[in-house]
Amino acid sequence: MAAETTAFTERTRQFFAKEYNLLILAAVIGVLAGAASTLFRGMIEFFERVFSSSGILSGIPESTVPWLMPLMPMLGGLIIGCGWKWMPKRMEENGIYKVTEAMALRDGKVPESTIVMCATASSITLGSGGSAGRVAPTVQICAAIGSLVGQLFRMSTHRLRVFVGCGAAAGIAASFNAPLAGVIFSMEIILGEYAIQSFSPIVIAAVLGTVTGRALHGNELTFQTPVHEVVTPWEIFFYLILGVLCGLAAQLFIWTYFKIQKRFEEKKNIPVILKPALGGLLVGLLAVALPQVKGNGFDILEQALNGELIWYLTFLLIFGKTLATGITLGSGGIGGIFSPSLFVGAMTGATFGFAVHGLLPEWTATSETYALVGMGATASAVVQGPLTAILILFEMTNDYTIILPSMVCCIVAAYTSRRFSKHSLYVQALLNKGVDLKQGRLVSVLRAIYVRDVMNKEAVIFDENTPFKEIVDRVGQVRDLHYPVMSGEGKLTGILAFSDIREAVLNPDGTVNKDTLTAKDLATPNPVTLVPHNNLNEALEKFTELDVDQIPVVGVSDPNQILGMLNRADVEAVYNREKLIQNMEN
Repeated sequence: MAAETTAFTERTRQFFAKEYNLLILAAVIGVLAGAASTLFRGMIEFFERVFSSSGILSGIPESTVPWLMPLMPMLGGLIIGCGWKWMPKRMEENGIYKVTEAMALRDGKVPESTIVMCATASSITLGSGGSAGRVAPTVQICAAIGSLVGQLFRMSTHRLRVFVGCGAAAGIAASFNAPLAGVIFSMEIILGEYAIQSFSPIVIAAVLGTVTGRALHGNELTFQTPVHEVVTPWEIFFYLILGVLCGLAAQLFIWTYFKIQKRFEEKKNIPVILKPALGGLLVGLLAVALPQVKGNGFDILEQALNGELIWYLTFLLIFGKTLATGITLGSGGIGGIFSPSLFVGAMTGATFGFAVHGLLPEWTATSETYALVGMGATASAVVQGPLTAILILFEMTNDYTIILPSMVCCIVAAYTSRRFSKHSLYVQALLNKGVDLKQGRLVSVLRAIYVRDVMNKEAVIFDENTPFKEIVDRVGQVRDLHYPVMSGEGKLTGILAFSDIREAVLNPDGTVNKDTLTAKDLATPNPVTLVPHNNLNEALEKFTELDVDQIPVVGVSDPNQILGMLNRADVEAVYNREKLIQNMEN
């Protein structure tokens, strides 16, 4: 029975290995991710009701409810703290940066436990009033679905990474009704490349994710806003200034996030179970003065985009939302930073819009237009994904008239932010944990190339009884530095190194009898070997461990069959070539 199952799985894997059949699995991932994204939104809404006045506070006198509402983020934080106490490994797997880490270092293998853990923890954090976003959890849940499907059908490393991208694209597309933004987000942030081989399945997944999301949740724009416009061509200069301001706001957002996270990590005297609760309490107290900072803030965002907020409130919310998000996530709450960065950008844009429109009302648009453009610009700077930000603005509002100022503002904001930090928040989060994605991608490249592709298929082999004089004569005619030694029965008994031969030739202490010396006497017994399906990363690790220049390659079924020699120089040449390509791309 097991053999039949294995055979069926292998036939299925071979069927989907073909390019056109691959699109079928991409479509399946799109449907699953779209459904998961919609279900996750439903979970957030469920916990919002649980932590509301009609939920656990029902039955309490109405006069008391306002005093208890600030405690809801603390209660949610306490539940999250239990997860950190008893399931720390699984809690650590949350965040978009963990998906990018899995892509670079784990061949696209996202833990399947992420699906349930991330959905539950994030929905509790957001539902109880924690300041975070739903984008990162959505991406992670759906990326894990794509990874799970790929592993189920035993896809290659490259295909598995593409499937993770399919899941992420479909999740974004379904969550925001934005298929184009989903595709670009996946390729710009998750895959980190624009490869034509990846494009088709990711597009199919995003389309099916969008269709599924619309079927389950309705075909509505994320934000219902009036049509915006550029009043005069000269107004583009104000958007250049706004781009700089949004880049600075993004840097403040990033700095606050990491600063608060570090402070909570340094508080060793506070039990880990209480840290998210403390963070929730602080956010709840902040919400007494600024209730708009709770949750993902999309309702407040829509008010800003419709010009329903006053200038001093938008100004205060820039700093209030930045602080609340830093506290929520820095203390251990689970959620994303993309939605809060949209919020901060909208408030930055609205504040700037109030100022310029007040000074030059006939030359400039109203504050809501600047809020819309600023929303994308700050997000662009935080995640270093300007294309994603530009497209998501268009698809969330269906307003093409602001595409030119959005393009200018997003690019300027991203470059302004890079003047202070070369990395996005996601990459910096990994660097702070000692993970270098550039190095990880090089490792992924080496893992995708096999010994059989690089090895020298000709090897100089000695019989173990070969006399010393013959050995010297033969090695003088070849460039190899290591030589397999075989017994009369055809068994690999050792490896002969050029350095050992040279030492015997020099014979500084006069103890070597060259007349009786044979290959067996000079060879190192029990040599380390490689097989053709070893990848170059495994080979490089062996070269480093043994400090040798060549390793024999033997047959998989017959370890005494010499197939060739792998040269360290050839492996390092591949490594250096890929590193050069990566540096040129950067």
